[in-house]
Amino acid sequence: MPGIVIAGAGHAGGAAAAALRQFGYKGPITLVGEEPILPYQRPPLSKAWLKGEATAESLALRPERFYTQQTIETRLATTVAAIDRAAHQVHLSDGTAIAYEKLILALGARPRRLPLPGFTLPGVLELRTAADADRLKAAIRPGTRIAIIGGGYIGLEAAASARALGAEAFVLEREPRLLARVASEPLSAFFHAAHTAQGVAIHVNTQVTGLKGQGRVEAVQLADGTELPCDAALVGVGAVPNEEIAAAAGLECHHGVVVDAQARTSDPDIFAIGDLTQRPLPLYHRTGRLESVPNALEQARQAAACITGRPAPSPEVPWFWSDQYDIKLQIAGLPFDVASLVIRGNPAAGAFAVFHLDAAGHVQCVESVNTPAEFMAGRLLIQKRKPVDAAALADQNTNLKELAA
Repeated sequence: MPGIVIAGAGHAGGAAAAALRQFGYKGPITLVGEEPILPYQRPPLSKAWLKGEATAESLALRPERFYTQQTIETRLATTVAAIDRAAHQVHLSDGTAIAYEKLILALGARPRRLPLPGFTLPGVLELRTAADADRLKAAIRPGTRIAIIGGGYIGLEAAASARALGAEAFVLEREPRLLARVASEPLSAFFHAAHTAQGVAIHVNTQVTGLKGQGRVEAVQLADGTELPCDAALVGVGAVPNEEIAAAAGLECHHGVVVDAQARTSDPDIFAIGDLTQRPLPLYHRTGRLESVPNALEQARQAAACITGRPAPSPEVPWFWSDQYDIKLQIAGLPFDVASLVIRGNPAAGAFAVFHLDAAGHVQCVESVNTPAEFMAGRLLIQKRKPVDAAALADQNTNLKELAA
């Protein structure tokens, strides 16, 4: 009989398959994945994997026997080519079709590509998959020079890994500061100083116009005519949701597949989860697209609960993390409607938190550097929507547990 087809075998798709069995679904589950390997963790690709501190086994979400024991069929190295909503079928790239009772789209996102000269040269790399990480790992050797185009988290994590492996690295960012779209100015300044101290050259307000080389990338060309020599270039300028198949099937899309709080699309028999989705953000009274493992796990549980008739999970505070050198960054919440910033701790000492408050004193977001207690308290304050006194929040003698309670 038709069961559940999950299109996409990344973190979201793998989590959805597991949650369905955990929540008692007994029917067939088919997991269709473009990559030739079972679902795995992507965050370590720019960190532990590049530095040789992780194995394929440690990256795997679950061992191969899990899928056999749970009777989850895996169709790897295969993609969903089209959705036939009327027939309740998905057509696969190998020419076959699978009937579905419910369909879960977990198609993720892909790196944004820049339509500039030289971006197809060998040695111009991106980082999204394990295969991408292997190519980057092969390019990073002692003495090599790595150009990183884009000063976001992926680029900065790769720069830190490159320095740990003895390579030179320089970062080219179009905006006036690192992490301009995703972090506060104090946090940007902290990471700028941290990377500079580790020998990474940071170029902000810098426009890349192309890459040059004879048979392989050899230099990055800038708008002012400067050419910076390199042995490889990593492009990390954001991601684009893989919504084309959903849009072609007539599902509502707007910078991602539009879903409700149960991860349902505009077709009640089709769900979408993970980086692919434009989803409700109930704590902020708006919608948005989140790229994070916690988001993938939350939406996997939402879809599985809805399909199995379980109560909907409570909304979660979005959260994210990044590891660079000995720096542990944890972020809770989203910086919408921010009226003021409160810094608790000492950035110069490498341990501090930036709290984002709205005009009424509610914590909207917290950026925590090597201060896990501030992260946990901030996350609780965001969830409770409890106004706080800015002076008390900044005072390190204030007990944050008591403040959050």
